[in-house]
Amino acid sequence: MNKFAVFDIDGTLIRWQLYHAIVDRLAKLGLLGEKAHQELHDARMVWKNREHSESFREYEQTLIKIYEDSLVNIDTKTFDSVAKQIAAEYKDQVYTYTRDLCKDLKGKGYRLLAISGSHQELVGYISKNYGFDYWVGTEYERLDGSFTGKKFVASHDKKTVLESLITKHSLSLTGSLAVGDSGSDIPMLEMAEIPVAFNPDRALLDKAKNQGWKIVIERKNVVYELEKENDEYILAKAN
Repeated sequence: MNKFAVFDIDGTLIRWQLYHAIVDRLAKLGLLGEKAHQELHDARMVWKNREHSESFREYEQTLIKIYEDSLVNIDTKTFDSVAKQIAAEYKDQVYTYTRDLCKDLKGKGYRLLAISGSHQELVGYISKNYGFDYWVGTEYERLDGSFTGKKFVASHDKKTVLESLITKHSLSLTGSLAVGDSGSDIPMLEMAEIPVAFNPDRALLDKAKNQGWKIVIERKNVVYELEKENDEYILAKAN
């Protein structure tokens, strides 16, 4: 049985959201309809201006709807070409903490897993670049060079996806580690022996504090590792 470490990708390894990046690029190329690029810009500005607490969620929902409404009109060859461009552009735009953690764990014999809501194609490109062994992303079904509109979204149930990977590849929960940045990662983190909340959103922060999980914050060129001690979080390390 092999030890493993499982990572989210967007906002955890990559500094931005790969799903957002490719949809934005497709919109700029005019492949999602005439109004798509402006609609995405308007929704993104509501979020960037922090107009309300749900602005990022609404921006994300708008982005997904615009993409999926036009999906059947995009040929897979064009999509794959744009995906390669996005992967090449973002593959080095990573957080130093998670990049170095991947390298360290790989050197110790861990199997590296990635479970992400971004497109399977993009997750694959990034995962291969950083030595991951297995990965699962959102899959949009293909048929004869086109998308059918059917999909499987890994991030909707990361616990089940992780359980499947553990069984399929004979992995052990003993010594296992999980790293995520949002509430959708909580079920995955709960399974691991060593959960790490990295730059957590509010939902994950509250859960991590309640459970006493390690919290890591990376800002600019400084990484802050926080650990719970006597019901309070203290600075364990700052790099």
